[in-house]
Amino acid sequence: MPIDTLKSLLGPLGLITEAADTAAYAEDWRKLYRGHPRAVLRPANTDELAAAVKICAAAGAKIVPQGGNTSMCGGATPSEDGSEFILSLSRMNRIRAIDPIDQTLTVDAGVTLKAAQNAAEEAGCLLPLSIGSEGTAQIGGVLSTNAGGNNTVRYGNARDLVLGLEVVLPDGEIWHGLRQLRKDNTGYCLRQLFVGAEGTLGIITAAVMKLVPQPTELAVALCAVPSPEAALALFTRFHRNDPAAIQAFEYMSGAGMEFVLRNIPGTTLPLADRAPHYALIELATPRPNAGLRAAMELVLEAALAAGDVTDAAIAESQAQRAAIWRLREEHTEAQKREGASVKNDVSVPVSKVPAFIREATLACEALMPGIRVVPFGHMGDGNIHFNLEQPVDMDGAAFLGRDHDIMDTVCAVVRKYDGSFSAEHGIGQLKPYMMPDWRGGAELAVMQRIKAAIDPAGMMNPGKVLP
Repeated sequence: MPIDTLKSLLGPLGLITEAADTAAYAEDWRKLYRGHPRAVLRPANTDELAAAVKICAAAGAKIVPQGGNTSMCGGATPSEDGSEFILSLSRMNRIRAIDPIDQTLTVDAGVTLKAAQNAAEEAGCLLPLSIGSEGTAQIGGVLSTNAGGNNTVRYGNARDLVLGLEVVLPDGEIWHGLRQLRKDNTGYCLRQLFVGAEGTLGIITAAVMKLVPQPTELAVALCAVPSPEAALALFTRFHRNDPAAIQAFEYMSGAGMEFVLRNIPGTTLPLADRAPHYALIELATPRPNAGLRAAMELVLEAALAAGDVTDAAIAESQAQRAAIWRLREEHTEAQKREGASVKNDVSVPVSKVPAFIREATLACEALMPGIRVVPFGHMGDGNIHFNLEQPVDMDGAAFLGRDHDIMDTVCAVVRKYDGSFSAEHGIGQLKPYMMPDWRGGAELAVMQRIKAAIDPAGMMNPGKVLP
């Protein structure tokens, strides 16, 4: 292995070899996977990274790119055999440029999403990508997994917000594609090849991100609703009233809200009573004096009269807005504290979300009596995190041992409604076994040919995405 050459290239801050020091890089956030890296490479810039990749390529060494290590599917965790290098982007964290006129932000891949958001805000702009792990997740990882998040209903996924990329290819060559152009119709759109590829085709080292004007007015409400159908009816009301004003529309089950209130200190429900289901609506606009609060009240009054909403609380301050959003954002942590859970990041057409939730709930309860069904997520774009919590009287490890049975049960319903088994979390090493059944034939064959053409030695993030 080329350890001495890499040490000479990267210096004492750029190479970690001791097991005690590499441990933090070797386990995924969910603690589902733990590997044993040969070493952790931490280059300071793109040229160092490219040189390190050339050294690894010459030695036949495999590389696992890693950003903030917040993958939900083990996409940035190395194998257990000690043969793979982790390549951490954490030292590559410069804000390269920001252009308020072009509405673009150029950043290193190791910049956290939150830091990128803050840089945009300081320039009077908004980077509208927002996910629960944004304080830790890095731009490179966010793009490599094509992250979605809360604002997809309005702004799209990560791939919709990137204009240009800089990428180090498996042979160590650098593709300089940091273009700020809104129109560039010159052959294959290579940036979209690397977005969502989870580091299996190359390493994103920098990106040009689209910005939008900073909102000047926000309106946020938490609503109690009697059913998923009522939540969808509420979304339809807001969409028909003013689709351009909707920044987020989130669904939460009563069970998920109970987990949050029970396990997350400082959370309170701003409604008179508990409800079987909830909807969170955020409206936003850069237009001054747009009257979003009045628009929110008008739609909610009609929904209350129709029985689609049984109670509602509209935030009166930034603190109340943050408190309402915390009830949604803490769902993942609350479920972690409640016990073992099997996560299903799935999507179906928006119109089919209520039927999917009902049918998948019945299927999982039939599979495992006592299982606790905790669906929540982005109803406005059809992406529901259909999570299942262990029965109260069941051992957590035994429950996780049934994860494929549970996932397959959920996905059978997803397939019925022409959905996807991975909406925004990606494939990683958790779900490649599902690819032949869901994406087999010509689609998977094309993916495999692309991989073979760009990374013929299979050195980039082996064991991820493709079966």
